[in-house]
Amino acid sequence: MRFLQSTLGLKVIMALTGIVLVGFVVVHMIGNLQIFIPHSGPSGESAIDHYGAMLQGSKEVVWAARLVLLSSVAGHIASAVALRNRSHNARPKGYKLQKWFSDSYAVRTMRWGGVILLLFIIYHLLHFTVGMDNEVLFTKVSHCEKAAAGLTCHVRANVIAGFSNEFISIFYIVAQVALGLHLTHGVWSLFRTLGVTSDTWNARSKQIAMAIGFIITVGNCAIPLSVLMGIVK
Repeated sequence: MRFLQSTLGLKVIMALTGIVLVGFVVVHMIGNLQIFIPHSGPSGESAIDHYGAMLQGSKEVVWAARLVLLSSVAGHIASAVALRNRSHNARPKGYKLQKWFSDSYAVRTMRWGGVILLLFIIYHLLHFTVGMDNEVLFTKVSHCEKAAAGLTCHVRANVIAGFSNEFISIFYIVAQVALGLHLTHGVWSLFRTLGVTSDTWNARSKQIAMAIGFIITVGNCAIPLSVLMGIVK
């Protein structure tokens, strides 16, 4: 407990929960990109509808994953707030951080980006998971229903209906840019927290971090942009 409450322990918690969350973001993006595959199921359903039915058919696995993710998000936020408060109380003017791009870049990306992402996660869950219905903020389409052939999901229709709203698409794109910046600095910091600090790996970690941030941003933004442009319909 003393270690976990120490500054190093809090940084390790951030790094380990960060690994879980980065892994989820990558897998989530790959799953969502199946919207570009028109049809794959035996009854003609789209690939992403088939994928959604597969997930909804494994309630135990889905809820286990949700618990791990929620615990990781809570641990990530709690450790971040604790470290921020501890740093501010120890030295209100702040420490001279090791620069990458700039000190202000790191602070703005990780703190404000984190706040934007928290708000986005709440909205995203209400929009596509809970399925709230509102003419301006949400667009609801029935997710899954039981049919003679088994569970049928309408993920593709739900995504298209949601992103047909320009306001919603713009908000998602802004959030994905914030996510990409957050990941870029976060993954680089993760390497340093876990002790991968050699000159060779310091350069590699920057490249890996920038690649992950770029790929996630482009991949996730491609979906609302393709709906707005009529590529996915």
